[in-house]
Amino acid sequence: MKYHVPVMLNECLEGLQINPSGVYVDLTFGGGGHSGAIVKKLSNGRLYSFDQDDEAAENASAFDESTFTFVKANFRHLKKFLKLYGVKEVDGILADLGVSSHQFDAAVRGFSFQGNGRLDMRMNQQQELSAFEVVNEYAEEDLHKIFGMYGEVKNAKSLAQVIVRERASSPIETTESLVAVIEQVAPKFREYKYYAQVFQALRIEVNDELKALEEMLVQCSEVLKEGGRLVVMSYHSLEDRLVKNYIQKGKFFGEVEKDLYGNMLKPFDVENRKPIEAEQNEIDANPRARSSKLRVAIRNNQDV
Repeated sequence: MKYHVPVMLNECLEGLQINPSGVYVDLTFGGGGHSGAIVKKLSNGRLYSFDQDDEAAENASAFDESTFTFVKANFRHLKKFLKLYGVKEVDGILADLGVSSHQFDAAVRGFSFQGNGRLDMRMNQQQELSAFEVVNEYAEEDLHKIFGMYGEVKNAKSLAQVIVRERASSPIETTESLVAVIEQVAPKFREYKYYAQVFQALRIEVNDELKALEEMLVQCSEVLKEGGRLVVMSYHSLEDRLVKNYIQKGKFFGEVEKDLYGNMLKPFDVENRKPIEAEQNEIDANPRARSSKLRVAIRNNQDV
């Protein structure tokens, strides 16, 4: 089985405009598809690839260490680990957000409602919080908030109520048993989309994904050299909104700030006003590409 098919590979490489002697970061190594393509374009440059997943670390062991360094860490620690390796600034950063195809396909990881495994969803398998604790221990009002904010579920209150009611008699331990509970309030003929929204909300909560993304984006502006390129691919509107706002406005919420002369204060210049989307032939070959949105930005000379 192929571990992971990299989405919009050529578009990502074009966005990075790789200098063979440059220093680059792949913040989401996964199966190594994007990293492998970047390394092939380097001569005496270097690539630092981040991932907190144990299986990703195993994949990285096959890479040639002369131009490649694997960093087993969440990308929210970007700046700290680059400093550890003596790197002050880099030429380009790539982040392919979301869950790899392999993680989805491995039922035991609990990321997908289409398999059956323990409610887990941890990208870092050493952390304590898993989807099991969220589903079985969170208060009803917290579940309501999570499903509404992170899953954009319309009947989030009813969903939280039915979960709390059902778990009172016995714990909800598996993805299959969770689906059996939530199908009671799923809209007819749109069940699959509903399940996907619920599982997305749980995954975001378990892995603190949106806060980690915010922290990462700010650090990208701090470590990219002037003219350095940021390439970010997202898979749902919550991620894309944060990425879009930060590269267009230099902040996640509110309007862009301006100096006394009316110049916008933001660390990036936008390369593509509208996100790049996958071609139909790629979507046909890899359905995961359907929801992908790619944004490219260039670090300007403004202080953050």
